[in-house]
Amino acid sequence: MNLAGRTAIITGASQGLGAAIAQHFLGEGANVVICGRNAGELEAQRERLSAAYDAARILAQPTDVSSRKDVDVLFGAAQARFGRLDILVNNAGIYGPMGSIDAVDWDQWAEAIAINLTGNVYCARRAVDAFKPQRYGKILFLSGGGATSPLPGISAYAASKAAIVRFTETLALEVRDWNIDVNAIAPGALMTRLTDQLIAAGPERVGALLHARMVKLKQDGGTPLSLGAALCGYLAGPESDGLTGRLIAAPWDPWPFTEEQRREITDSDIYTLRRVVPKDRGKAWGDR
Repeated sequence: MNLAGRTAIITGASQGLGAAIAQHFLGEGANVVICGRNAGELEAQRERLSAAYDAARILAQPTDVSSRKDVDVLFGAAQARFGRLDILVNNAGIYGPMGSIDAVDWDQWAEAIAINLTGNVYCARRAVDAFKPQRYGKILFLSGGGATSPLPGISAYAASKAAIVRFTETLALEVRDWNIDVNAIAPGALMTRLTDQLIAAGPERVGALLHARMVKLKQDGGTPLSLGAALCGYLAGPESDGLTGRLIAAPWDPWPFTEEQRREITDSDIYTLRRVVPKDRGKAWGDR
């Protein structure tokens, strides 16, 4: 019961990874506030969770994170129901339009940024307001491969996920004096309906390489949702206190970290975004 007595808001939790995170948190003793844009799917998820856990610990609130009004209502409802808030998991996200930047619908591209970046940042803003008075809190962002490599054909997704990681690093420095930890998570290659969307888009729109990767992922099954959910649980719990401003990968990084590893991470640029310079690749040129 690593999260007993704590309350978490989990966005994009009507299905997929968000639902898995909610289930894991409930199993660790937390109260959970789940939200999503589809009220019907959200209610169905609340009923599934309530069948396995105490329904009094679950609140479902329909929310579009790109709407400031919706987010304000979400946080108000969470605080009215549970009082203190301790954890925010920013999981809501979409791929956005698929295709080259000169061909995709511009409004759809901007909508993806509004959900994946602006909406996530505004949720974090509201969380900081709640966490500062108690001088403690945990903010988690879902990032992933879009932050660490180019993804032609889904540029809104790639740009927003890279921006989320740099925002994570920046916010972590802004709020560290209040003992608020901020981290981003790469959950691995997941088999969700987003994967089906990429496959359906075809190689002409998302590129042959990415399309082939998604087809193989569909065949192999991908990274279990439970692994990313467990990493969220670790980073939301007391065992990770002080670990902040990092992008941590569920399937590849050796978490939970030892005390010595946490110290080495904190004192270095491990698990951060950085520019590769010539000397990083063994070149003798490039320094002035």
